[in-house]
Amino acid sequence: MKTTYLGIDVGSISTNLVLLDDNGRVLHKAYLRTHGQPMKAMQTGLMGLAEKMDGQLSVCGVGTTGSGRYLAGILIGADVIKNEITAHAVAALHHEPETQTIIEIGGQDSKSIILRNSTVIDFAMNTVCAAGTGSFLDQQAYRLGIPIESFGEHALKAKKPVKIASRCTVFAESDMIHKQQMGHSVEDIIAGLCQALVRNYLNNLVKSQELRRPILFQGGVAANVGMRSAFEQVLGKELLVPPDFEVMGAIGAALLAKEAVTSIEKTRFRGFEVGGIPYELSGFECEGCSNGCEVMEVKIPVAQGQERLVRWGDRCGKWETGDL
Repeated sequence: MKTTYLGIDVGSISTNLVLLDDNGRVLHKAYLRTHGQPMKAMQTGLMGLAEKMDGQLSVCGVGTTGSGRYLAGILIGADVIKNEITAHAVAALHHEPETQTIIEIGGQDSKSIILRNSTVIDFAMNTVCAAGTGSFLDQQAYRLGIPIESFGEHALKAKKPVKIASRCTVFAESDMIHKQQMGHSVEDIIAGLCQALVRNYLNNLVKSQELRRPILFQGGVAANVGMRSAFEQVLGKELLVPPDFEVMGAIGAALLAKEAVTSIEKTRFRGFEVGGIPYELSGFECEGCSNGCEVMEVKIPVAQGQERLVRWGDRCGKWETGDL
């Protein structure tokens, strides 16, 4: 039976799963919309992978990342739980060992990761303004009546991109409407929007950092050829888009799991049955000090009449229970 390593990236917009072989090649992958239910999306993805495997593959290690990495890791029995910066950097270096810059734009946030000598030396995350993220581009494509899949192609047809405000989503959308009312073509407006979103990214995240090549463009927005072209025009540098750009976080988690299981006798993976396991999630705010930590807890059935309680989120460890 062929050994594999499972990586799960639970984000706000998408939940991604991949299975890698011993050489780090992607055997199966799933890119699912989260729809506000990250654990349900993960369970759906697990059941889908189980069907594709058909009992022919054995999972020897599991890693989770993303905003929902702790809960996902607890439910599935992860061998390693890592943040998105580490996971994306590991995946990028696996694809291109000489990577020096990572531009990652997902559904609701953006990341800039600077590497030197295969080590992350700086990073920035844009979690306040959604300009340039997948959700904003989806909204604008819908408003213009254009399928998001062809949004970038419209940008490439532009003859004279118009100037669009790039400070935030509100100004950008208002400016787009104004330019439409002035009579500019949809293609010129879309191209102008892509350039504005690139300026927003560079001003808010990159600032004075030098973006050296190779530059990898990752995340769901990397599928948008208009955004890729705008980055290359503004930077004057070519961007590389990995073949599995949309699931790089999950790939990084799987690679980290492969590394982690070398020091343990057996994976903690609970099996694909987790795809159908019921669980109870709740939380509360600790009033023990001025930190006011938001403590999350999940109850997982482990046997008839028995359940496992796991808590996390407190800084001091007062409430933390279970093996994360």
